[in-house]
Amino acid sequence: MTVYQRSCFLFLLLATTAAWAAGPIDVGSRRELFLDRHLIDTLTNTTLNLHRPEYAGIVLRRELPWEGLHTFGYMTVLKDGGRYRMYYRAHPGGEYADGDQQEATCYAESTDGIHWVKPELNIYEVQGTKKNNVVLAGMPPYSHNFAPFLDARPGVPATERYKALAGLSLKGETGLAAFVSPDGIHWKKLREEPVLSWKKLREELALGAGAWAFDSQNVAFWSESEKCYVCYFRVFTRKMLRTIARSTSKDFVHWSAPVLMKYGDKGTTPPEQFYTNQTQPYFRAPHIYIATAARFMEGRRALSDAQVKELGIDKDVKWLKNDCSDTVLLSTRGGDRYERTFREAFVRPGLGPRNWVSRSNYAACGIVPTGPTEMSLYVHRHNAQESVHVARYTLRTDGFASVSASADGGEMTTKPLRFSGDRLAINFATSAAGSVRVEIQDAASNPIPGFALEDCPEIIGDQIERTVSWKRGSDLSALAGRPIRLRFVLKDADLYSLRFQ
Repeated sequence: MTVYQRSCFLFLLLATTAAWAAGPIDVGSRRELFLDRHLIDTLTNTTLNLHRPEYAGIVLRRELPWEGLHTFGYMTVLKDGGRYRMYYRAHPGGEYADGDQQEATCYAESTDGIHWVKPELNIYEVQGTKKNNVVLAGMPPYSHNFAPFLDARPGVPATERYKALAGLSLKGETGLAAFVSPDGIHWKKLREEPVLSWKKLREELALGAGAWAFDSQNVAFWSESEKCYVCYFRVFTRKMLRTIARSTSKDFVHWSAPVLMKYGDKGTTPPEQFYTNQTQPYFRAPHIYIATAARFMEGRRALSDAQVKELGIDKDVKWLKNDCSDTVLLSTRGGDRYERTFREAFVRPGLGPRNWVSRSNYAACGIVPTGPTEMSLYVHRHNAQESVHVARYTLRTDGFASVSASADGGEMTTKPLRFSGDRLAINFATSAAGSVRVEIQDAASNPIPGFALEDCPEIIGDQIERTVSWKRGSDLSALAGRPIRLRFVLKDADLYSLRFQ
């Protein structure tokens, strides 16, 4: 045996030993996406490939008097049964300042996530009329960053089906306040005192003087996998870096000491500024949290003086010309670490100068299904310009990323798994010449009789859910509960997700 062969043998032995020591990953019947390397043991001539969403048109413009300035602020989009809801900030007073006394939160709704209306709610009088779409007003600074969510906690009271956090640490404000609503329209404070205190936060994170927090969109949700409420919020550290912290709660009132989030593998992911984080459970796999964060490139100017003059953005707010932003994709399965599998942009600013204005290209919090094979996210474009709007972008269902192989072919093998169910379904796409085949191995990487690669006919096509079959059929009940590995052999193909059912 050569030195090279001995090295390869030793590497495989150590990898196998480590996998056995960790024990098989219990995937149960959960859907697993290939956003990270959580399930992946080896990639051979295959890569994890990021898929960028496709532009699908403008869905909302600022056109009502009380909406004020040319910005949509911090947006939230969610789906409740057959109704989609969108929340965004308005500036009736025309001020561009955090916590402005006249800021309000506006609301739009849709039955398909594509066509949106702004209903007359008759709740708050703004600019002399109640015939508006305002759901929160006269409560500064909470309309600055009001961020609702639909509470998925089992047994939640009907009067608190919707919850929200909002608040600032600027100008003497004391932290995040909690709101509740039965219908997502009529809101009230859960209590007067903030549930996340800025003073306590600063002490717990040892931020020191010059730091602040909460002056961005601070998002929360019920995590069924962690059995608690989770809040991800913005912190501005002593190093003047915009980053993300996390806190948890059992009751939405009493929150744990916060922790600063980590990003990717230590030492390999350079620090970047995230203005918003937009972390939410993925609707088809809620144990995986998807974050469409706004990456803020402070001082990175893309616009010439002539373009600034043409866009008319150098009149009142001087910093609009000085920065640029895009949207990046992060993921986490709980805890204090985001995966930065892809450092490339998820949504780029694009052609023309209008999206290279500071604070453009911020994604709304929330990715929602808009069809059996499609999901949508919503992005704030043309910030601070008369053409400001919300654009819809689409991805195939589960289609954030994939294990991808070229026409030359390649393989991916999982770590040892344990599953429940009796069949394996995959979300995949091939070319006309491409294919996918699946081998089931024991934990020691030996093919299980009847489920070897030669027993699996080529799978071709493009399907969100396809049951994998072997010559003996698709029934895997005899393997349920046993440690196994999956070996995927791909040719000009993408594998987006899998699930045992």
